[in-house]
Amino acid sequence: MALLEIRKARREFVTPEGGRFAALDGIDLDIGAHEFVTLLGPSGCGKTTLLRSISGFETLDGGAILLDGADLSTLPPFRRPVNTVFQSYALFSHMSVARNVGYALEVRGEDRASRERAVAEALEKVGLTGMGTRKPSQLSGGQRQRVALARAIIGKPRLLLLDEPLSALDRNLRQQMQIELKTLQNTLGIAFIFVTHDQEEALTMSDRIVVMRAGLIEQIGTPRQIYRHPKNRFVAEFIGETNLFALTIDRIESGQALARTVEGLELLLPAGTAKAGDKAVAVLRPADFTLADQGIAATVTKAVYLGADLHLFVQPAVGGPEIRVTARDSALAPKEGTKVHLAYDPAASHVLEAA
Repeated sequence: MALLEIRKARREFVTPEGGRFAALDGIDLDIGAHEFVTLLGPSGCGKTTLLRSISGFETLDGGAILLDGADLSTLPPFRRPVNTVFQSYALFSHMSVARNVGYALEVRGEDRASRERAVAEALEKVGLTGMGTRKPSQLSGGQRQRVALARAIIGKPRLLLLDEPLSALDRNLRQQMQIELKTLQNTLGIAFIFVTHDQEEALTMSDRIVVMRAGLIEQIGTPRQIYRHPKNRFVAEFIGETNLFALTIDRIESGQALARTVEGLELLLPAGTAKAGDKAVAVLRPADFTLADQGIAATVTKAVYLGADLHLFVQPAVGGPEIRVTARDSALAPKEGTKVHLAYDPAASHVLEAA
C-alpha cells in the first residue's frame, strides 16, 4: 500500500468576476514511503494547492487524502504527521538557530536535554553543526535553507513537503542544494514531495515527476520517461528544450517509418511507430542531433556559447522551423552562416500521443 493516497482531489476557488475555477480537478496520485516525488508545472497549475491540501492549509471540496490508509481530512495541520518547508523559510529572526530548530519540541513540552539532543542531531544532518548559537541574520541563504530543513525534520515526520524552497538561491547554490536535498532524503528514508516550476530541479532530484497543468495531471513517470517519452506536446515542450516535427508517414521500409514534413524535410522514425498515411508529431531533443559529413542539409543561423556546450539554431535547406542542436564546444565549432549536415539516431525520436 502507498504511504500517501490522493483520490479525486478537487479544490475550487472563486474568481474576481464571481465565477469558479478548479485549482485541482479530480487528482489521483499514490506516493511510496521512500519516494522523492516532484510536482512540476507552470504557475497556476495546482501544484502548490495540492501541497497545501496535503498539509491541511487548504480544505478539499471533494475527494480524499489518505496517509497510511487514514483519512487526513479531520486532522488540523498541526496534528498531521507531515512538515512543510516554505519558500520564505519563515524563521524567527529573534531566536537562535538552535531554538528555531527546536521550537516545535519546546511547544510540545519536551524537556531541555531531549530538545538539545534532537537539535544537535538535526543540525548535524543538514551540515550546520556548531552554528546553533547564531541568529538567522548571521547566516547565508543556503544556511537559512538548511535551518528550515532541520526544523522540518526534527519531529520525524512521515512525509516532508517542500514548496519551491530553492527559488531564492543563486544558480550555483541551488544546484548544490539539489544534490544535498536528495542525499538528505535518502539518509532520512522518508518521502519528499517537492514543488517547483524548474525542470532542471525536477530532473535532478526526483524518483518520479508529476507534470501538472490547469488542475490536472498530464503525466507521471521517472525523469527519463518524462524527458525521453513525453505523453503529449505540452509535456514535451515544458520539459527541456525540444524539436517538434509535424509529419506524414510516407512509407515503411527496412522496419523504419519514412516521414516527411510539409516543407519536405525527411525523417526516419522507429519501427512500429505508425503506418503509411498516418499523421504524427515526432520529438527529437537538441542533443539527439550531431554535426556530420552527410544528413540533413542546413545553415547555422545562431550559435550560443555556454561553456562546454554550444547551442546552435540551424535552418534546414528545405525550409520550415529552425532545429535546435546542442554540440560540444571545440575550436572547430561552426559559426553563424556555416553550411552543415545533421545526423541523428532514429531510435532517439519519440512519437507523441494526441496533445
